[in-house]
Parts: sequence; C-alpha cells; structure tokens
Amino acid sequence: MSSNVLTLYRRITRWPLGHWLFARALCLKAPYFATIGPHFIALEPGRCVVRIRDRRRVHNHIGTVHAIALCNLAELSAGVMTDATIPPAMRWIPRGMAVEYLARAIGTMHATATPEAPAVEAASGYAWPVRVSVRNDAGEEVFRARIDMWVSPRSAR
Repeated sequence: MSSNVLTLYRRITRWPLGHWLFARALCLKAPYFATIGPHFIALEPGRCVVRIRDRRRVHNHIGTVHAIALCNLAELSAGVMTDATIPPAMRWIPRGMAVEYLARAIGTMHATATPEAPAVEAASGYAWPVRVSVRNDAGEEVFRARIDMWVSPRSAR
C-alpha cells in the first residue's frame, strides 16, 4: 500500500533540500497551500507532520498565527496523510472540518495528522475522520481539528 505522494516523499527527501522540494511540488499541485510556506517533517502511512514558521504573512491583526492559516495547515497535513495511507485504488476529498482554538498561536506551529481508524478498501465511499493536533515549539497544543475525509473508489477513466 504505497501512494504516489508517499513514494515521492521517500525518494525526494533523501536529497539535499528534498523536504523543501517536496513541499514545493505539493504546492504546485494545490497552490493555496503555498500561502503558509509548509515544511514536511515526517510522512508515513497513518502519520504526517508539517511545520510552518512564525512570520508576518501568516499573522492576524494581533500578531498571532491566523486561524485560517491553522486550518490550512490542518487540511494540508490531513490530506497528505490520507493520501499516503489509503489503498491506491481509493481517492479522498475533505467534506467537513471542526476546529478548536485552545491557546494563542505564537511561534512556529507543528501539525500532526493521524486517522481515527484504519483505512479500508471498500466497494463504496465512506467517511474517514482524521485528527490534527497543532502545537507550538514548547509542545503546547494550540489548535485541534477533526477533518471528515470522504474516501471512495477511484473511477475508471
């Protein structure tokens, strides 16, 4: 069970600047994610860790990391983890997200996405919830999301 994104990650991150190149490749495919400047720390089936640095372009008017930047980080980490985890014959799309803002988001943010249940290969689509925890450099959880992914068989083209 290995997706194209996981294969690319494993291959490209062995190179110098490989983590940066991987993030740029994903941002070419889905350009909006470039707005947060993601850096992938780890990717394996069932787990994805993405970091964003604290800089002005992700701030809100009070100087903390903007709520939507945190949502963007959560969706990116959940989507890439989902792609790396589900069987190759399946595809996914987010259908909903519930979020909790737990503390002021100051500094570098580290998102960890994990599934609530094992991935399966099914004849029809199913909801697959993914949990994302976002922590600051001190390890304090500042944001939490539950993203409902819709996983379904790839259609023949």
